Amino acid sequence: MFIIGELINGMYQNIGKAIKDKDKPAIQECALKQIKAGADALDINCGPASKDPVTDIKWLVETVQEVTDKPLALDSSKPGVIESGLKVIKNKAIINSTTADQQKLDILIPLAKQYGAKLIGLTISTKGVPQTKDQRLELAAMIISSASDKGFPPQDLYIDPIVLPVNVAQAQMPDIIESIHEFKIVCEPPVNTIVGLSNVSQGTQARNLINRTFLVMAVTRGLDAAILDPLDRELMDAAITAELILNKQIYCDSYLDAYRKKS
Repeated sequence: MFIIGELINGMYQNIGKAIKDKDKPAIQECALKQIKAGADALDINCGPASKDPVTDIKWLVETVQEVTDKPLALDSSKPGVIESGLKVIKNKAIINSTTADQQKLDILIPLAKQYGAKLIGLTISTKGVPQTKDQRLELAAMIISSASDKGFPPQDLYIDPIVLPVNVAQAQMPDIIESIHEFKIVCEPPVNTIVGLSNVSQGTQARNLINRTFLVMAVTRGLDAAILDPLDRELMDAAITAELILNKQIYCDSYLDAYRKKS
């Protein structure tokens, strides 16, 4: 599984303060801790409090790149902010994200092609969050079709079913998990699948348990990647073990340590 660490996000108080103060050591420490814990890439998000996200994302990218060459996922709903980060990125880039709205697709797919970036597509539109598996599949097909029309390779595309909090959308959970499997059979070669994992437990009491249970279930339906907190060791152990049981990792008695060293 491809793990994207979620913690360099201005919505967290410590990161928001570090961005405001331009505190490089704090950002770099957060980056290195996530990588040591097994993150394959790092999400970079200025957060809602940033007064100048175009400038702040450039600073974040340059700061993180001083200590790692891991891929960076540029996380913003504003194409101008994304492009600002892409202009200074040296590592492999991921655009997080586009929706299924044609206006967004027409901007972000060419941008991803121009910079050789991978692209995350959210199954959401101006009509809002889909309520059924079929609606999710329809939006996924729209994103995949638009990418194909523009010559963007499906292997560089990640489709997100939009994970909702279980405490408000419990009835949708089976559809969300099943969507992960169905996205994989829309085209050939198949697209990748991804979730923003922490959304599933938002507002709940047993966040860690809900996160890791959902993740294991999603892995069995073909989940390729997740944006999550890699410092949650039990969560990471569950993800690694799920792939071991699915024969995607080679067993040894120290397989957990072996996986982390490989990462």
